[in-house]
Amino acid sequence: MDVRVDRARCLGAGMCALTAPQVFDQDQEEGLVTLLAARPAREQHAAVRVAAGVCPASAITVTAAAEDTDPAV
Repeated sequence: MDVRVDRARCLGAGMCALTAPQVFDQDQEEGLVTLLAARPAREQHAAVRVAAGVCPASAITVTAAAEDTDPAV
C-alpha cells in the first residue's frame, strides 16, 4: 500500500490522526495532515483505508503497491 496526502486540500479535521495515529499526524502550526508512513505495515492497512474514507476533504490517496498485488510476495 502506498499512501499520499494533499496538504493543500487538508482541512485539519484530524480524523486521519485519530483513526490511524501510526500513519498520520497533524502539524503543530496549522493542524494539517503529516504523513508518518507512506508505506504502512500491512496490519495498518485497514485503519488507513478507513482514515481515507472519513477524511472530509478527500486529502488522502491510497493505492496498492506492487508487493500488495504480487502473489509471490
